[in-house]
Amino acid sequence: MGLGWALRAVVSAHVVAMAGQPVFAGVYLTGDYDSLRWHALGADVVTSIGYLQLVVAIVVWARLRQAWPFVATLAVVGAETVQYFAGLDGALWLHLPLGVMTVVALAVLFIAVWQRPFRTETPDV
Repeated sequence: MGLGWALRAVVSAHVVAMAGQPVFAGVYLTGDYDSLRWHALGADVVTSIGYLQLVVAIVVWARLRQAWPFVATLAVVGAETVQYFAGLDGALWLHLPLGVMTVVALAVLFIAVWQRPFRTETPDV
């Protein structure tokens, strides 16, 4: 499997994991307080996949000389990390809007990695 496909797979898993977060948060906000546990578990999963995506993006940059996936992933993972700690701290004024922006940014990154071609071999240096 090529590195481009590996990045696509990780970004796709990241999007799937992220899709559950607003659902769990919404159910919690309707009064089902057990959903907060699911939201917290989902945050751990999303963050872990994000860091895995960052590692794959570094390898893509190093091997295929394409930096844009790393830069975009770093921005998304940075925002996710801030959002994660804002949620733990109960800073909903930051956690909620940053969550919306992070979902949108990850969706745009998902589209980009599936639309843009990746080199199939390492370029000559």
